[in-house]
Amino acid sequence: MEMQVWASLIGVVLGGLLSYLAQFTTVRLAGRNEERRQTAQRAEARRSEQLELLREFITITQEGIRIAEERDQAPDWNAAGTPEWFAGARNVIDRLWVAERMIQVLFRPQMYRLARAYATAVDHVLWRQPEQITAEGSMWDHLRGPQNEFLEAARAEIGTGS
Repeated sequence: MEMQVWASLIGVVLGGLLSYLAQFTTVRLAGRNEERRQTAQRAEARRSEQLELLREFITITQEGIRIAEERDQAPDWNAAGTPEWFAGARNVIDRLWVAERMIQVLFRPQMYRLARAYATAVDHVLWRQPEQITAEGSMWDHLRGPQNEFLEAARAEIGTGS
């Protein structure tokens, strides 16, 4: 009889221990799965943020290039620099530098360096004087390198292939 009591007691203890282990394992797995899901959500939100910032940066650089082009192609360079032109140029440059700083926040240092080089090139062609235009040539010669390097890095950064 005593053996049956011990066997029952051992069975109860083993059953309880196995039940505890099963519950513990289930809770740990559920926690890990939730952590993975949250990590994936944060990564997707970050990627969306980065894509939107790249879109904004590229749009602003294009606006700056267009404004520089308008002035470069004007028949009278000095007359092209109207107060409206200056206000538009300052607005674009302010937005460009804000977007460039946000790239510093959301991307790796290499991407930021390329964005800074591209923004600096746009800033330069926007404000250059007639003698600089004559000495440097086409604004596209000045922009092409930084623009291509930035766009290639952006493509690699967001993972759309090579």
